[in-house]
Amino acid sequence: MPSYRIRTATPDDLDAARGVMLDTVYRDFGTGYVPRWHADIIDPAAAYLNGVRHTLLVAVDDADGAVVATAALDSRGPAHPPNPPWLAARYPSGETAQLRRVYVRPEHRRHGLARRLVGALLDFAEADGGYRAVYLHTDPAVPGAEPFWRSLAKVVCDEREAPGGGQGIVHFEVPMTPGTP
Repeated sequence: MPSYRIRTATPDDLDAARGVMLDTVYRDFGTGYVPRWHADIIDPAAAYLNGVRHTLLVAVDDADGAVVATAALDSRGPAHPPNPPWLAARYPSGETAQLRRVYVRPEHRRHGLARRLVGALLDFAEADGGYRAVYLHTDPAVPGAEPFWRSLAKVVCDEREAPGGGQGIVHFEVPMTPGTP
């Protein structure tokens, strides 16, 4: 069984973390880099390392020291547009911890890394003391994403059920205590 360390990213980790993120948006999402959606990937230091209420975590493979997974949290709630206006009102910036970039390289999946990373992000949000909710959204077309999030969180909006299907995104609220959706 592989062994991994979960830790806060340092500036030295950013190139490797960016590689995990870019590989994911190209391979799993099929969108490639889209500036309006992925600016944080290009400048993760500004997005996650420079704000005290934000963080970027990495999972490092103990065998070779490679960054094999990422997970981030920031204090920006979902914006309207493109998200429904009621959703943006329910999860306002500053009060909402948004989980982002929970990505694991395919060859390191099914070892509990994403679950461990999310647990560490929830600990970070709880320690902050100012967050009243934890929110995330996912593209259900990404293999494994929707079942994973359903095991940890409750669906608050499935856009596929809306008239016209919205963006096809599923929005979740994650309990601050892991394992209690």
